[in-house]
Amino acid sequence: MGSIINKLRDEEQKKALNNWASAGFCGSIIAGTGFGKSRCAVLACDYVIKHDSDAKVIILVPTVQLQDQFKEEFHKWELGHCLDNIEILCYQSAYKLKNEYYDLVLCDEVHLGLSLQYRKFFIHNKYDSLLCMTATLPEEEEYEELLSKIAPTIYTITLDECVNLGIVAPYKIYCTPISLTNSERRKYKEINNQFVYYKYQLGEIDAFDEANRILKDYTSNSTDRENAAGFYKCIRERKKIIDFAVNKIAAFKLLVASNADKRILGFSGANDFTDKLTESVSPLAMSYHSKKTKKQREIALKAFKEGDINILCSTKALNQGLDIPDANVGIICGITSKALSMVQRVGRLIRFQEGKTGEVHILYVENSQEEKWLKKATQSLNNIIWKN
Repeated sequence: MGSIINKLRDEEQKKALNNWASAGFCGSIIAGTGFGKSRCAVLACDYVIKHDSDAKVIILVPTVQLQDQFKEEFHKWELGHCLDNIEILCYQSAYKLKNEYYDLVLCDEVHLGLSLQYRKFFIHNKYDSLLCMTATLPEEEEYEELLSKIAPTIYTITLDECVNLGIVAPYKIYCTPISLTNSERRKYKEINNQFVYYKYQLGEIDAFDEANRILKDYTSNSTDRENAAGFYKCIRERKKIIDFAVNKIAAFKLLVASNADKRILGFSGANDFTDKLTESVSPLAMSYHSKKTKKQREIALKAFKEGDINILCSTKALNQGLDIPDANVGIICGITSKALSMVQRVGRLIRFQEGKTGEVHILYVENSQEEKWLKKATQSLNNIIWKN
C-alpha cells in the first residue's frame, strides 16, 4: 500500500511542478499539509541547478526550525549537493536584502511573507523564477491579491482531496463545548458588552476597518482614538478569557487519560496556557513555543520523536512545516477564525501511515466568539462531529 501512496503523491507533485514550468516558472502551489510541498521545493531547486551549475537560489522560510528542516530535506532525497548553491533565510532577515539577483526564489509558508515589511524583498531584489507554497490561500484580501500578482496559483489540492486520493491519512474532528466558570462568564459578558458599545460607536458594519484607520491616522480626534483603542482592548481581553478558560485544562487531562497509548499534540491560544497544559500532565509532556529557547525547543522535539514523552504542547510553533509523522491525536484548546491554522494543525496529525486515522479534539467555549471562530475555521473540512 505504501508504494501505491508514494506513487500517487509523486504523480501529483509532478503535476504541480509541470504546471509551474508551463507558467514560466512562476507561481504558487496551494496544497494541504502532508502533500509534500517540501519535496516539490527540493525538486524545483534541483532542476534549476542542473540546468545551471552556477545558479543562485534562495529559500525563504518563517522560522529557524524550518531552515534546519529544509537542509535535512535535501539530504533526505540525496540532493545535499544542491545546498552549495542555496541560501536559506527567514523572512525577518530576507526583507533587508537589496539589489540581489537570484535564479530561483522559493517561498515556504508564503502567507507569512506578505506583510508590508516582508514584501520589501520582492520590491528590492530581482529573480528569474519564483515558487511559492502554502496550505491555503491567504484569507486577508490584500495578501491574496499580492500573491496572485507576484505568483499566481498554478496548482491547488485541498486537505480532503489529499485524503480522498489516499495521500494522507483520513481524520475525524470532534468539537467539544466547554463552559466558563461563573466568574469567567461574568467577566466575559462585561467585556463583550463593552465590545458591542465600541463597535456601535465606530460603525457596526465596518468597525474593524474603521478602528484600524483611526489608529493609523495621527490627526484623528481623541474620542475616536479612545473608541478604537477600547474596541481592540476588548477583543484582546475577551480572547484571553477564552484562551485561559480553566475548564479546558480538566477536559484536556481527561482526553490525555483516555488516549494514554497515543502520540498526542496539544495546541493552545497562548504560550502561558500551553505551559499550563504541559504542567497539568507532567511528566508526560513538554512545551514547544516561541518563548522557549532554540535549545529548549530542540530538546522537546527530540524527546517527542524518540518516545521519551508522549505529548508535545505548542501554541503556533508546530503549525508550520515541522514533520511529526507518528503523532495521531491532536487536542486543540485555543483557536482563531483562520482556516489556514486549522488545516495546518489537522495536517500535523494525518501524515500517512498504514491503518492510521488522525483524531482531532477541539475544546471550545460554547456560546462565545470562539464557537463562531470554530465554525468558520472548519467550514472547508469534512468529518466534523459536534458533541453535546
